[in-house]
Amino acid sequence: MQAWNIELRDLNVGYGNHVVLHDINAVLPAGKITVILGGSGCGKSTLLRHIIGLSRPFSGQILLGGQDLFALPSDEFRRVRRNMGVLFQDGALLGALTVVQNVTLPLSEHLRLPSNLLREAGLRILRMVGLEAFADFYPNQLSGGMRKRAGLARALIAEPRILLCDEPTSGLDPITAARMDTLLLSMRRQYTNMTIVVVSHDLASLRAIAGHVLVLDDGTLIFSGPPEELETNANPYLRQFLEREAGNNEAGFEQSANPAVTKALEQWLSS
Repeated sequence: MQAWNIELRDLNVGYGNHVVLHDINAVLPAGKITVILGGSGCGKSTLLRHIIGLSRPFSGQILLGGQDLFALPSDEFRRVRRNMGVLFQDGALLGALTVVQNVTLPLSEHLRLPSNLLREAGLRILRMVGLEAFADFYPNQLSGGMRKRAGLARALIAEPRILLCDEPTSGLDPITAARMDTLLLSMRRQYTNMTIVVVSHDLASLRAIAGHVLVLDDGTLIFSGPPEELETNANPYLRQFLEREAGNNEAGFEQSANPAVTKALEQWLSS
């Protein structure tokens, strides 16, 4: 089974009448990990929603393996989407189900398999992410990093051609984040026909896993290419982002509070 490119052609996306990203043209290469990078609110998760097929673009095309996703008949659209696995930011596990039941949910919802085969499939994937011993725990009994790994296991259970990960290291300590990066690299080696897309603003993760990088800023795509070229790019925003420079944003701190508010606060704090 051949890996799929994800191609974005003249893409304009957003919500309601608000355009979030415009004129996006890029190819996310088959079989590699592409990291979509950018500041908070730049449209990374919006782009991911459209690649998944949860939202329809205003205009332009999203091609998966050469197929225009939103031009497909409904049955073909659903077939293509079955080839996608998604890791959501918080894992998105169902609290009433055990970890192994959460992981096998895509199979139990769509396939008529006996429970012992479902459990066996779930345990195999949990073993891959280091959570087999926690198969019968509930999500609220797991740490944040463990919930993300369980979410990754569920995204992988159907062995999709495309794996989409929304902020997989957000909220994790550096060691746990590094373990998640290692896990994603292991997935790329294990599933050579899988194209992986990671939305992130984690620079350490970018440098650890990226085979290709997209950078979004101010509603546009400002970089698409290998990480080595990103590191040497002279674009001022890229340099500021990669070197973690704050920029000149201190003007707001020069404004004084209203004296009446200050006086009321002093009275309250001293009462």
